[in-house]
Amino acid sequence: MAGAITASEPSWTVPFTGPSPRLFGRSVTALRQEGADPVRRGRPRGLSMEARVLLVAAWRTHPTLRQLAPLFGASKPAADRIVDHLGSRLALQPRRRFRR
Repeated sequence: MAGAITASEPSWTVPFTGPSPRLFGRSVTALRQEGADPVRRGRPRGLSMEARVLLVAAWRTHPTLRQLAPLFGASKPAADRIVDHLGSRLALQPRRRFRR
């Protein structure tokens, strides 16, 4: 879809995620190492891992998925599945306590 928001342009990551593109890349790398993007058989995904993380970050600014999905060139059900899958993985982790 022409004019869709994509993570390949660093100018889109800062307004939606806040941190620099470098820190955004680190979070995507950490998710990949965690196993959030497994290699699957069958039809390839419509959005890259970076675009899916950007979609979840943009969703947290409170638009509806019906409004947000066309901006990324995805359907509303696909955006819902992305948020369900990656939303909990992007949540803040509890702080680890240090030994005394």
